[in-house]
Amino acid sequence: MANSRTFWVALAMILALLAPLPAFAVNPDEVLSNPMLEQRARNLSAQLRCMVCQNQSIDDSNAELARDLRVLVRERLANGDTDEQVIDYVVSRYGEFVLLKPRLSAKTIILWATPVLLLLVGAIAILVFVRTRPSQRAVAALTTEEQARIEELLKK
Repeated sequence: MANSRTFWVALAMILALLAPLPAFAVNPDEVLSNPMLEQRARNLSAQLRCMVCQNQSIDDSNAELARDLRVLVRERLANGDTDEQVIDYVVSRYGEFVLLKPRLSAKTIILWATPVLLLLVGAIAILVFVRTRPSQRAVAALTTEEQARIEELLKK
């Protein structure tokens, strides 16, 4: 009984050590003293893509570039920029790709509409093909020569 209990305790300890812990990438030296500004900075950081990790926000990333961007966001907020001005500044330096949720623009509409348009064009092409293809053609009757040749082949 004691061995069983020891086994389960050891297993629980191993699993606890191997369990993924949330990674808080924001370092204490980056945190702003004003809690309102810090919350705005965290919200903005969650919207910006880490250019190194690419599928993480700069708020979640431990990359050096992400740290630099977090510091930049906090500096801009501390200097009195609005959230939109901070986002515009970062986009002007790194392009639209830095946004985890891209803005609605002509480019993004075209990007998202293209697959739908291609499906519609394909469906229309199939419909036109099916409607315009000739139905089963009437089979012409065999000529007497063809009939005779068939009978000759069948007799062999």
